Amino acid sequence: MTNKRIYLNAFDMNCVGHQSPGLWTHPDDQAHRYKDLEYWTDLAQILERGQFDALFLADVLGTYDVYQNSREGAVRQAAQVPVNDPLLVVPAMAQVTKHLGFGVTASVTYEHPYSFARRVSTLDHLTKGRVGWNIVTSYLESAARNLGLDTQIKHDERYTIAEEYVEVCYKLWEGSWEDDAVVRDTDRKVYTNPEKVHDIHHNGTYYTVPGAHLSEPSPQRTPVLFQAGSSSKGRAFAAKHAECVFISTPTVTVTKSYVDKLREETKRQGRDPEEIKVMSLFTPIVAETEESAQEKLAEYRSHASYEGGLVLLGGWTGIDFSEYDPDEELRFVENEAIHSAVETFTKIDPNKKWTVREVAEFVGIGGIGPVVAGTPVQVADAMEDWVEKTGVDGFNIAYAVTPGTFKDLADYVVPILQRRGRIRKNYEGATFRENLSGNKRLPDHHPASQIGKTVQEQGKQTV
Repeated sequence: MTNKRIYLNAFDMNCVGHQSPGLWTHPDDQAHRYKDLEYWTDLAQILERGQFDALFLADVLGTYDVYQNSREGAVRQAAQVPVNDPLLVVPAMAQVTKHLGFGVTASVTYEHPYSFARRVSTLDHLTKGRVGWNIVTSYLESAARNLGLDTQIKHDERYTIAEEYVEVCYKLWEGSWEDDAVVRDTDRKVYTNPEKVHDIHHNGTYYTVPGAHLSEPSPQRTPVLFQAGSSSKGRAFAAKHAECVFISTPTVTVTKSYVDKLREETKRQGRDPEEIKVMSLFTPIVAETEESAQEKLAEYRSHASYEGGLVLLGGWTGIDFSEYDPDEELRFVENEAIHSAVETFTKIDPNKKWTVREVAEFVGIGGIGPVVAGTPVQVADAMEDWVEKTGVDGFNIAYAVTPGTFKDLADYVVPILQRRGRIRKNYEGATFRENLSGNKRLPDHHPASQIGKTVQEQGKQTV
Protein backbone atom coordinates (compact mmCIF):
# COMPACT_ATOMS: atom_id res chain seq x y z
CA MET A 1 0.00 0.00 0.00
CA THR A 2 1.29 3.46 -0.91
CA ASN A 3 1.26 6.41 1.47
CA LYS A 4 -0.60 8.67 -0.95
CA ARG A 5 -2.03 11.82 0.59
CA ILE A 6 -5.82 11.91 0.91
CA TYR A 7 -7.61 15.18 0.13
CA LEU A 8 -10.91 16.05 1.78
CA ASN A 9 -13.79 18.25 0.71
CA ALA A 10 -17.07 18.60 2.57
CA PHE A 11 -20.03 18.43 0.19
CA ASP A 12 -23.00 20.62 1.04
CA MET A 13 -25.58 22.86 -0.57
CA ASN A 14 -27.40 26.01 0.54
CA CYS A 15 -30.62 24.08 1.11
CA VAL A 16 -32.42 21.70 3.47
CA GLY A 17 -32.00 18.37 1.69
CA HIS A 18 -28.84 17.76 -0.32
CA GLN A 19 -27.69 14.18 -1.01
CA SER A 20 -29.78 12.42 1.66
CA PRO A 21 -33.48 13.07 0.98
CA GLY A 22 -35.67 12.77 4.04
CA LEU A 23 -32.88 12.95 6.62
CA TRP A 24 -33.98 16.48 7.50
CA THR A 25 -36.57 14.69 9.67
CA HIS A 26 -33.85 13.25 11.91
CA PRO A 27 -33.58 15.07 15.26
CA ASP A 28 -29.80 15.44 14.92
CA ASP A 29 -29.95 17.09 11.50
CA GLN A 30 -29.47 20.86 11.42
CA ALA A 31 -29.86 21.41 7.66
CA HIS A 32 -32.94 23.55 8.27
CA ARG A 33 -30.51 26.16 9.66
CA TYR A 34 -29.10 26.74 6.16
CA LYS A 35 -30.70 30.22 6.30
CA ASP A 36 -28.55 31.22 9.30
CA LEU A 37 -25.00 32.49 8.89
CA GLU A 38 -24.11 30.79 12.16
CA TYR A 39 -24.78 27.39 10.59
CA TRP A 40 -22.21 28.12 7.89
CA THR A 41 -19.61 29.73 10.14
CA ASP A 42 -19.86 26.88 12.66
CA LEU A 43 -19.51 24.32 9.86
CA ALA A 44 -16.49 26.11 8.37
CA GLN A 45 -14.71 26.04 11.73
CA ILE A 46 -15.42 22.32 12.16
CA LEU A 47 -13.97 21.63 8.71
CA GLU A 48 -10.86 23.71 9.24
CA ARG A 49 -10.24 21.96 12.56
CA GLY A 50 -10.45 18.69 10.62
CA GLN A 51 -7.92 19.85 7.99
CA PHE A 52 -10.49 19.68 5.18
CA ASP A 53 -9.19 21.20 1.97
CA ALA A 54 -12.48 22.84 1.07
CA LEU A 55 -16.20 23.12 1.47
CA PHE A 56 -17.67 22.23 -1.91
CA LEU A 57 -21.05 23.92 -2.43
CA ALA A 58 -23.39 22.42 -5.02
CA ASP A 59 -26.23 24.35 -6.64
CA VAL A 60 -29.20 24.05 -8.99
CA LEU A 61 -31.17 26.76 -10.78
CA GLY A 62 -34.41 24.84 -11.10
CA THR A 63 -36.61 22.31 -9.35
CA TYR A 64 -36.59 18.55 -9.81
CA ASP A 65 -39.85 18.13 -11.69
CA VAL A 66 -39.27 15.04 -13.84
CA TYR A 67 -40.77 12.62 -11.31
CA GLN A 68 -44.54 12.43 -11.95
CA ASN A 69 -44.01 15.42 -14.29
CA SER A 70 -44.34 17.73 -11.29
CA ARG A 71 -42.26 19.62 -8.74
CA GLU A 72 -44.63 18.56 -5.94
CA GLY A 73 -42.47 15.65 -4.78
CA ALA A 74 -39.37 17.83 -4.63
CA VAL A 75 -41.16 20.55 -2.70
CA ARG A 76 -42.81 18.08 -0.34
CA GLN A 77 -39.59 16.20 0.43
CA ALA A 78 -37.26 19.26 0.37
CA ALA A 79 -35.25 17.59 -2.40
CA GLN A 80 -32.81 20.47 -3.05
CA VAL A 81 -35.61 23.01 -2.74
CA PRO A 82 -35.90 25.55 -1.18
CA VAL A 83 -32.36 26.49 -2.19
CA ASN A 84 -30.36 29.71 -1.74
CA ASP A 85 -27.38 31.18 -3.59
CA PRO A 86 -24.11 29.41 -2.66
CA LEU A 87 -21.78 32.36 -3.22
CA LEU A 88 -23.31 34.67 -0.64
CA VAL A 89 -22.37 32.59 2.42
CA VAL A 90 -18.69 32.34 1.52
CA PRO A 91 -17.40 35.70 2.89
CA ALA A 92 -18.88 34.98 6.32
CA MET A 93 -17.13 31.60 6.44
CA ALA A 94 -13.89 33.13 5.24
CA GLN A 95 -14.05 35.64 8.09
CA VAL A 96 -13.94 32.89 10.75
CA THR A 97 -11.29 30.69 9.06
CA LYS A 98 -7.78 31.19 7.72
CA HIS A 99 -7.11 28.26 5.38
CA LEU A 100 -10.29 26.44 4.34
CA GLY A 101 -11.05 26.67 0.62
CA PHE A 102 -14.52 27.24 -0.85
CA GLY A 103 -15.59 25.56 -4.08
CA VAL A 104 -18.74 27.22 -5.41
CA THR A 105 -20.91 25.87 -8.21
CA ALA A 106 -21.90 28.27 -10.98
CA SER A 107 -23.41 27.50 -14.36
CA VAL A 108 -21.99 28.74 -17.65
CA THR A 109 -25.39 28.48 -19.32
CA TYR A 110 -27.36 31.30 -17.74
CA GLU A 111 -24.98 34.07 -16.63
CA HIS A 112 -22.77 36.26 -18.79
CA PRO A 113 -19.05 35.64 -18.21
CA TYR A 114 -18.23 39.36 -17.96
CA SER A 115 -20.31 39.90 -14.82
CA PHE A 116 -19.52 36.45 -13.43
CA ALA A 117 -15.77 37.06 -13.68
CA ARG A 118 -16.13 40.14 -11.48
CA ARG A 119 -18.14 38.25 -8.86
CA VAL A 120 -15.49 35.56 -8.60
CA SER A 121 -12.63 38.07 -8.47
CA THR A 122 -14.48 39.84 -5.67
CA LEU A 123 -14.81 36.59 -3.72
CA ASP A 124 -11.17 35.74 -4.29
CA HIS A 125 -10.17 39.15 -2.92
CA LEU A 126 -12.44 38.89 0.12
CA THR A 127 -11.26 35.37 0.97
CA LYS A 128 -7.59 36.18 0.28
CA GLY A 129 -7.39 33.59 -2.45
CA ARG A 130 -9.50 30.72 -1.15
CA VAL A 131 -12.11 30.35 -3.90
CA GLY A 132 -12.70 27.55 -6.37
CA TRP A 133 -15.23 27.39 -9.21
CA ASN A 134 -17.15 24.22 -10.00
CA ILE A 135 -17.84 24.68 -13.72
CA VAL A 136 -21.23 23.23 -14.62
CA THR A 137 -23.39 23.44 -17.73
CA SER A 138 -26.77 22.82 -15.99
CA TYR A 139 -29.08 19.91 -16.75
CA LEU A 140 -32.55 20.72 -15.42
CA GLU A 141 -35.28 21.51 -17.93
CA SER A 142 -37.00 23.62 -15.28
CA ALA A 143 -33.95 25.88 -15.06
CA ALA A 144 -33.89 26.34 -18.83
CA ARG A 145 -37.59 27.25 -18.98
CA ASN A 146 -37.37 29.76 -16.14
CA LEU A 147 -34.24 31.40 -17.51
CA GLY A 148 -35.60 32.22 -20.93
CA LEU A 149 -35.15 29.08 -23.02
CA ASP A 150 -37.88 26.96 -24.58
CA THR A 151 -35.99 23.80 -23.67
CA GLN A 152 -32.61 22.73 -22.35
CA ILE A 153 -29.67 23.20 -24.71
CA LYS A 154 -28.34 19.91 -26.10
CA HIS A 155 -25.78 18.21 -23.86
CA ASP A 156 -22.78 18.48 -26.19
CA GLU A 157 -23.55 22.06 -27.22
CA ARG A 158 -23.55 23.06 -23.55
CA TYR A 159 -19.91 22.00 -23.40
CA THR A 160 -19.15 23.95 -26.57
CA ILE A 161 -20.61 27.02 -24.85
CA ALA A 162 -18.57 26.21 -21.74
CA GLU A 163 -15.35 26.23 -23.77
CA GLU A 164 -15.99 29.77 -24.95
CA TYR A 165 -17.25 30.85 -21.53
CA VAL A 166 -14.05 29.84 -19.75
CA GLU A 167 -12.00 31.40 -22.55
CA VAL A 168 -13.65 34.76 -21.85
CA CYS A 169 -13.08 34.34 -18.12
CA TYR A 170 -9.43 33.40 -18.64
CA LYS A 171 -8.89 36.50 -20.77
CA LEU A 172 -10.41 38.68 -18.06
CA TRP A 173 -8.73 37.03 -15.06
CA GLU A 174 -5.31 36.23 -16.51
CA GLY A 175 -4.78 38.72 -19.32
CA SER A 176 -6.64 41.98 -18.85
CA TRP A 177 -4.56 43.38 -15.99
CA GLU A 178 -0.80 42.93 -15.73
CA ASP A 179 0.64 41.93 -12.37
CA ASP A 180 2.08 45.38 -11.73
CA ALA A 181 -0.83 47.40 -13.15
CA VAL A 182 -1.89 48.69 -9.73
CA VAL A 183 0.78 51.09 -8.45
CA ARG A 184 -1.08 53.14 -5.78
CA ASP A 185 1.29 56.07 -6.32
CA THR A 186 0.02 58.80 -3.99
CA ASP A 187 2.61 61.33 -5.13
CA ARG A 188 1.58 61.15 -8.78
CA LYS A 189 -2.05 60.43 -7.87
CA VAL A 190 -2.05 57.31 -10.01
CA TYR A 191 -3.79 54.23 -8.66
CA THR A 192 -3.47 52.08 -11.79
CA ASN A 193 -1.16 52.42 -14.79
CA PRO A 194 -3.58 52.57 -17.76
CA GLU A 195 -0.95 51.10 -20.09
CA LYS A 196 -1.03 47.87 -18.13
CA VAL A 197 -4.80 47.32 -18.37
CA HIS A 198 -5.84 45.68 -21.64
CA ASP A 199 -9.07 45.13 -23.54
CA ILE A 200 -9.61 41.46 -24.30
CA HIS A 201 -11.23 41.95 -27.76
CA HIS A 202 -13.28 38.77 -27.54
CA ASN A 203 -15.65 38.22 -30.46
CA GLY A 204 -16.90 34.64 -30.43
CA THR A 205 -19.86 32.49 -31.39
CA TYR A 206 -21.74 33.00 -28.14
CA TYR A 207 -20.13 36.04 -26.48
CA THR A 208 -18.77 39.43 -27.45
CA VAL A 209 -16.63 41.10 -24.79
CA PRO A 210 -14.44 43.88 -26.18
CA GLY A 211 -13.33 45.60 -22.97
CA ALA A 212 -11.23 45.08 -19.86
CA HIS A 213 -11.89 43.24 -16.63
CA LEU A 214 -13.49 45.40 -13.96
CA SER A 215 -11.49 43.95 -11.07
CA GLU A 216 -7.80 44.23 -10.32
CA PRO A 217 -5.95 40.88 -10.10
CA SER A 218 -7.01 38.79 -7.11
CA PRO A 219 -4.60 36.55 -5.16
CA GLN A 220 -5.20 33.51 -7.40
CA ARG A 221 -6.41 35.44 -10.48
CA THR A 222 -8.25 32.35 -11.75
CA PRO A 223 -10.06 30.41 -9.00
CA VAL A 224 -9.23 26.76 -8.45
CA LEU A 225 -11.05 24.99 -11.28
CA PHE A 226 -13.43 22.15 -10.41
CA GLN A 227 -15.42 20.05 -12.84
CA ALA A 228 -17.92 17.28 -12.23
CA GLY A 229 -18.87 16.05 -15.71
CA SER A 230 -18.16 12.38 -16.34
CA SER A 231 -19.61 11.95 -19.82
CA SER A 232 -17.13 11.76 -22.70
CA LYS A 233 -17.60 15.49 -23.34
CA GLY A 234 -17.34 16.23 -19.64
CA ARG A 235 -14.14 14.21 -19.29
CA ALA A 236 -12.54 15.97 -22.25
CA PHE A 237 -13.44 19.35 -20.76
CA ALA A 238 -12.11 18.34 -17.34
CA ALA A 239 -8.90 16.94 -18.79
CA LYS A 240 -8.23 20.25 -20.52
CA HIS A 241 -9.21 22.67 -17.76
CA ALA A 242 -9.80 21.16 -14.32
CA GLU A 243 -7.51 21.12 -11.32
CA CYS A 244 -9.94 19.01 -9.33
CA VAL A 245 -12.64 16.63 -10.58
CA PHE A 246 -15.58 15.42 -8.49
CA ILE A 247 -17.14 12.06 -9.34
CA SER A 248 -20.27 10.35 -7.96
CA THR A 249 -19.84 6.60 -8.37
CA PRO A 250 -21.22 3.69 -6.31
CA THR A 251 -18.66 0.89 -6.72
CA VAL A 252 -14.91 0.34 -7.02
CA THR A 253 -15.33 -0.93 -10.59
CA VAL A 254 -17.27 2.11 -11.79
CA THR A 255 -14.98 4.53 -9.96
CA LYS A 256 -11.77 3.02 -11.33
CA SER A 257 -13.23 3.07 -14.84
CA TYR A 258 -13.92 6.81 -14.58
CA VAL A 259 -10.52 7.56 -13.08
CA ASP A 260 -8.62 5.55 -15.70
CA LYS A 261 -10.50 7.21 -18.56
CA LEU A 262 -9.91 10.67 -17.11
CA ARG A 263 -6.17 10.04 -16.63
CA GLU A 264 -5.91 8.77 -20.22
CA GLU A 265 -7.73 11.82 -21.58
CA THR A 266 -5.61 14.17 -19.45
CA LYS A 267 -2.44 12.64 -20.89
CA ARG A 268 -3.89 12.96 -24.39
CA GLN A 269 -4.46 16.67 -23.72
CA GLY A 270 -0.75 17.08 -22.95
CA ARG A 271 -1.08 17.38 -19.18
CA ASP A 272 0.39 15.24 -16.40
CA PRO A 273 -2.36 12.71 -15.54
CA GLU A 274 -1.65 13.23 -11.82
CA GLU A 275 -2.06 17.00 -12.16
CA ILE A 276 -5.82 16.65 -11.58
CA LYS A 277 -7.05 15.72 -8.12
CA VAL A 278 -9.99 13.30 -8.39
CA MET A 279 -12.44 13.43 -5.48
CA SER A 280 -14.96 10.63 -4.97
CA LEU A 281 -18.33 11.02 -3.25
CA PHE A 282 -18.28 9.22 0.12
CA THR A 283 -20.56 9.16 3.17
CA PRO A 284 -19.10 7.95 6.49
CA ILE A 285 -21.25 6.78 9.40
CA VAL A 286 -18.97 6.70 12.45
CA ALA A 287 -19.64 5.22 15.89
CA GLU A 288 -17.67 3.72 18.78
CA THR A 289 -18.40 0.11 17.82
CA GLU A 290 -19.29 -1.62 14.56
CA GLU A 291 -22.63 -2.69 16.00
CA SER A 292 -23.56 0.85 17.05
CA ALA A 293 -22.47 2.17 13.64
CA GLN A 294 -24.79 -0.29 11.89
CA GLU A 295 -27.60 0.69 14.25
CA LYS A 296 -26.92 4.33 13.45
CA LEU A 297 -27.09 3.60 9.72
CA ALA A 298 -30.35 1.67 10.15
CA GLU A 299 -31.83 4.60 12.05
CA TYR A 300 -30.78 6.98 9.28
CA ARG A 301 -32.32 4.70 6.65
CA SER A 302 -35.61 4.80 8.54
CA HIS A 303 -35.69 8.56 7.92
CA ALA A 304 -34.67 8.36 4.24
CA SER A 305 -37.36 9.28 1.71
CA TYR A 306 -38.00 6.77 -1.09
CA GLU A 307 -40.01 9.41 -2.95
CA GLY A 308 -37.21 11.93 -2.44
CA GLY A 309 -34.73 9.47 -3.91
CA LEU A 310 -36.87 9.03 -7.02
CA VAL A 311 -37.22 12.82 -7.30
CA LEU A 312 -33.45 13.32 -7.27
CA LEU A 313 -32.87 10.43 -9.67
CA GLY A 314 -35.45 11.89 -12.03
CA GLY A 315 -33.64 15.21 -12.11
CA TRP A 316 -30.19 13.67 -12.52
CA THR A 317 -31.17 11.19 -15.23
CA GLY A 318 -34.12 12.89 -16.94
CA ILE A 319 -36.18 9.71 -16.42
CA ASP A 320 -39.61 9.69 -14.75
CA PHE A 321 -39.33 6.65 -12.51
CA SER A 322 -43.01 6.79 -11.57
CA GLU A 323 -43.61 5.14 -14.96
CA TYR A 324 -41.47 2.12 -14.01
CA ASP A 325 -42.26 -0.91 -11.92
CA PRO A 326 -40.04 -0.58 -8.81
CA ASP A 327 -38.51 -4.00 -9.49
CA GLU A 328 -37.86 -3.33 -13.18
CA GLU A 329 -34.24 -3.25 -14.29
CA LEU A 330 -32.95 0.26 -14.95
CA ARG A 331 -32.12 0.89 -18.62
CA PHE A 332 -30.05 3.56 -20.36
CA VAL A 333 -32.09 6.36 -21.94
CA GLU A 334 -30.46 9.04 -24.09
CA ASN A 335 -31.54 12.55 -23.05
CA GLU A 336 -30.17 15.97 -22.13
CA ALA A 337 -29.71 15.31 -18.39
CA ILE A 338 -26.54 14.02 -16.71
CA HIS A 339 -25.36 11.28 -19.06
CA SER A 340 -22.99 9.74 -16.51
CA ALA A 341 -25.74 9.42 -13.89
CA VAL A 342 -27.64 7.06 -16.18
CA GLU A 343 -24.54 5.21 -17.36
CA THR A 344 -23.38 4.61 -13.79
CA PHE A 345 -26.31 2.31 -13.10
CA THR A 346 -26.87 0.84 -16.56
CA LYS A 347 -23.72 0.45 -18.64
CA ILE A 348 -20.37 0.77 -16.90
CA ASP A 349 -20.30 -2.15 -14.45
CA PRO A 350 -21.29 -5.39 -16.28
CA ASN A 351 -21.31 -7.29 -12.99
CA LYS A 352 -24.13 -5.27 -11.45
CA LYS A 353 -27.74 -4.83 -12.55
CA TRP A 354 -29.89 -2.31 -10.70
CA THR A 355 -33.64 -2.16 -10.27
CA VAL A 356 -35.44 1.14 -9.82
CA ARG A 357 -36.13 0.28 -6.17
CA GLU A 358 -32.49 -0.58 -5.48
CA VAL A 359 -31.24 2.66 -6.99
CA ALA A 360 -33.79 4.78 -5.10
CA GLU A 361 -32.86 3.13 -1.82
CA PHE A 362 -29.14 3.40 -2.60
CA VAL A 363 -29.29 7.17 -3.13
CA GLY A 364 -31.41 7.64 0.00
CA ILE A 365 -28.24 8.38 1.96
CA GLY A 366 -25.28 10.10 0.35
CA GLY A 367 -26.43 10.19 -3.26
CA ILE A 368 -24.60 8.12 -5.90
CA GLY A 369 -21.66 7.22 -3.70
CA PRO A 370 -20.67 4.55 -1.17
CA VAL A 371 -21.86 4.68 2.43
CA VAL A 372 -19.50 3.13 4.99
CA ALA A 373 -20.60 2.53 8.58
CA GLY A 374 -18.08 1.48 11.20
CA THR A 375 -15.68 2.44 13.92
CA PRO A 376 -13.22 5.29 13.26
CA VAL A 377 -10.54 2.74 12.38
CA GLN A 378 -12.86 0.84 10.04
CA VAL A 379 -13.91 4.03 8.23
CA ALA A 380 -10.27 5.12 7.92
CA ASP A 381 -9.39 1.67 6.54
CA ALA A 382 -12.25 1.89 4.03
CA MET A 383 -11.12 5.31 2.83
CA GLU A 384 -7.56 4.10 2.33
CA ASP A 385 -8.79 0.98 0.55
CA TRP A 386 -10.99 3.04 -1.80
CA VAL A 387 -8.06 5.29 -2.69
CA GLU A 388 -5.76 2.33 -3.36
CA LYS A 389 -8.24 0.35 -5.46
CA THR A 390 -9.70 3.20 -7.53
CA GLY A 391 -6.85 5.69 -7.94
CA VAL A 392 -8.82 8.66 -6.61
CA ASP A 393 -6.97 11.36 -4.67
CA GLY A 394 -9.57 12.00 -2.01
CA PHE A 395 -13.20 12.42 -1.14
CA ASN A 396 -16.16 14.74 -1.33
CA ILE A 397 -17.74 13.91 2.00
CA ALA A 398 -21.53 13.90 1.88
CA TYR A 399 -23.53 14.01 5.08
CA ALA A 400 -26.31 11.87 6.47
CA VAL A 401 -26.97 14.51 9.12
CA THR A 402 -25.26 17.88 9.32
CA PRO A 403 -23.00 18.93 10.90
CA GLY A 404 -22.77 15.61 12.76
CA THR A 405 -21.36 13.58 9.86
CA PHE A 406 -18.63 16.15 9.25
CA LYS A 407 -17.85 16.54 12.96
CA ASP A 408 -17.50 12.78 13.47
CA LEU A 409 -15.07 12.53 10.57
CA ALA A 410 -13.05 15.54 11.74
CA ASP A 411 -12.87 14.43 15.37
CA TYR A 412 -12.47 10.65 15.11
CA VAL A 413 -11.32 9.58 11.63
CA VAL A 414 -9.01 12.39 10.52
CA PRO A 415 -6.63 11.94 13.50
CA ILE A 416 -6.19 8.27 12.54
CA LEU A 417 -5.42 9.17 8.93
CA GLN A 418 -3.02 11.86 10.13
CA ARG A 419 -1.11 9.33 12.22
CA ARG A 420 -0.90 7.13 9.13
CA GLY A 421 0.54 10.01 7.11
CA ARG A 422 -2.50 10.23 4.84
CA ILE A 423 -3.81 13.67 5.86
CA ARG A 424 -1.64 16.67 6.67
CA LYS A 425 -1.48 18.03 10.21
CA ASN A 426 -1.22 21.67 9.16
CA TYR A 427 -2.17 23.69 6.09
CA GLU A 428 0.89 24.43 3.95
CA GLY A 429 -0.14 27.50 1.97
CA ALA A 430 -2.11 30.72 2.12
CA THR A 431 -4.42 30.16 -0.86
CA PHE A 432 -6.69 27.33 -1.94
CA ARG A 433 -4.44 26.51 -4.90
CA GLU A 434 -1.31 26.46 -2.74
CA ASN A 435 -2.92 24.01 -0.32
CA LEU A 436 -4.21 21.83 -3.16
CA SER A 437 -1.21 21.71 -5.49
CA GLY A 438 1.54 23.81 -3.94
CA ASN A 439 1.31 26.36 -6.79
CA LYS A 440 0.48 30.05 -6.44
CA ARG A 441 -0.79 30.28 -10.02
CA LEU A 442 -1.95 27.95 -12.74
CA PRO A 443 0.98 26.29 -14.55
CA ASP A 444 2.29 27.92 -17.73
CA HIS A 445 0.94 25.12 -19.93
CA HIS A 446 -2.64 25.53 -18.69
CA PRO A 447 -5.03 27.11 -21.26
CA ALA A 448 -5.78 29.98 -18.87
CA SER A 449 -2.11 30.92 -18.63
CA GLN A 450 -1.62 30.64 -22.38
CA ILE A 451 -4.71 32.73 -23.14
CA GLY A 452 -3.76 35.36 -20.58
CA LYS A 453 -0.26 35.65 -22.01
CA THR A 454 -1.66 36.19 -25.51
CA VAL A 455 -4.02 38.97 -24.31
CA GLN A 456 -1.17 40.81 -22.60
CA GLU A 457 1.18 40.47 -25.57
CA GLN A 458 -1.48 41.84 -27.92
CA GLY A 459 -2.30 44.61 -25.45
CA LYS A 460 1.31 45.75 -25.23
CA GLN A 461 1.52 45.97 -29.02
CA THR A 462 -1.37 48.45 -29.13
CA VAL A 463 -0.07 50.77 -26.39
